[in-house]
Amino acid sequence: MNEEKPRRILWADDEIDLLRPHIKFLEQKGFSVTPVPNGEDALAELARGRFDVVLLDEMMPGLGGLETLDQIKSRDLGLPVILVTKSEEETLMNEAIGRHITDYLIKPVNPSQVFIACKRVFDAQRLQESQRTRDYVSEMQRWQALDLRALDSEGWINLAVEVARWDVRFDEMSDDGLKQAHGDFRRGLNIEFGRFIEEHYSGWVHGRTARPTLSTDVVRQAIVPHLQQGRRVVFIIIDCMRLDQWFALEPLLESLFELRREHYFSILPTATPYSRNAIFSGLLPAELRQRHPDLWQETNPEERTKNRYERQLLDHQLERLHSAPERGTKYLKIYDADEAHQTRRQINSFSGVPLVSLVFNFLDILAHGRSESEILQELAPDEAAFRAVMKAWFVHSPLYDIFRALASQDCVVVLTTDHGAVLGRRAALIYGNRETSTNLRYKYGTNLNCDAKHAVMVRKPMDFQLPDDGVGKNYVLAREDFYFVYPTRFHEYERQYRGSFQHGGISLEEMILPLVTLTPRRP
Repeated sequence: MNEEKPRRILWADDEIDLLRPHIKFLEQKGFSVTPVPNGEDALAELARGRFDVVLLDEMMPGLGGLETLDQIKSRDLGLPVILVTKSEEETLMNEAIGRHITDYLIKPVNPSQVFIACKRVFDAQRLQESQRTRDYVSEMQRWQALDLRALDSEGWINLAVEVARWDVRFDEMSDDGLKQAHGDFRRGLNIEFGRFIEEHYSGWVHGRTARPTLSTDVVRQAIVPHLQQGRRVVFIIIDCMRLDQWFALEPLLESLFELRREHYFSILPTATPYSRNAIFSGLLPAELRQRHPDLWQETNPEERTKNRYERQLLDHQLERLHSAPERGTKYLKIYDADEAHQTRRQINSFSGVPLVSLVFNFLDILAHGRSESEILQELAPDEAAFRAVMKAWFVHSPLYDIFRALASQDCVVVLTTDHGAVLGRRAALIYGNRETSTNLRYKYGTNLNCDAKHAVMVRKPMDFQLPDDGVGKNYVLAREDFYFVYPTRFHEYERQYRGSFQHGGISLEEMILPLVTLTPRRP
């Protein structure tokens, strides 16, 4: 046992004063024990600090043990909880186990029983971490043996999924050395991934070579088949959600839904005006501009306005696919908490609508706001912390309530995102004129120039099915974790945007995305 950092135990019991001998015994064994007399105080302590295990009395006045357990698990599904109960009823035990308790004790308990139960939890954590370390070393050896140049799109998806799952598993591990090695490996992968995209993307979008599922295929492949079968569909897009962030949320929805997870590649640039318009329209940017010039808003200075016609684009796509529901569709874009709460209140009233589309912009707003807020930077200094902040938002959000409401309805939920984001670590010099777009991970303009090691230069926009507005227009897409900075005031902007989440370029984190079909579990 580490005397400098004793394991922290939170013990909630309405007879806590009678348990002083038990608490003293645990403290003599090197544990730090925080006693509270009820569930409300237990939740307050958990909000103030981190504990390694919770001892929870099942019978407490006010907020009972199982109700407290539910709230604990909604905040941190992985926190070990030992239920202490007077009841030996099998139904109670089944209910508690179903709510993810780690262990349970039958009253009366003696100090040794409590000590052994806690030690069992901590020994299990230590053994599990040791096993995870061995598993990761084995995985790393297998990854290093791969010929990355020989991977196809499916191979890159599989590798991205494995790496993202380890991102989340490392959140439970304390080995900083392995975490650093994993981060370095992932950054190295993006070098080869950038080469892969540069070599294959033009063939994909022009139909010259077999291609993976792209943004343009999402509605046709994931939504239309359900509509044609007469199923009601709720289509949810969480803007700017990475694959690893989805894996952090996935366990929270598994108890509500049967999940079928697929993946797709975002089109380029991996930014909302392109990738999300491609989802709703089923068209690549050049095709969208040609077919619906009145709906194409690339040069509009207002960022929100660039995606103001998503509903119309979806209607056009469904008509082309001969799948427009006779009873119409519903589309809502949610930017703030008030809109989210209003949507939650309305969700049951949409039960007669064949297709409901909901776009949640919170993560994208959080990612952008983080670069401008010292408080957000302090809360989420790195990707692991950002996942934790995102998960904390989700479990307390109206969106989670919406999922819980949908779990009791006769519908299919299709969940995805339009693009991910990468943590910008290196500045890349770019040269352009005043009319050049302002984005940090991609730019379009006239005669742009940048080091080819830092970006993919699209001299002919139609090569990537991007709009060509005239002589000299080109696009530049950042590789790996680079972000663009002009020579003027270079060092100032280099410092300002270093460590910020950005999107629009070419990376595993931005391009390979989850596409999940959720079917409510039947009681």
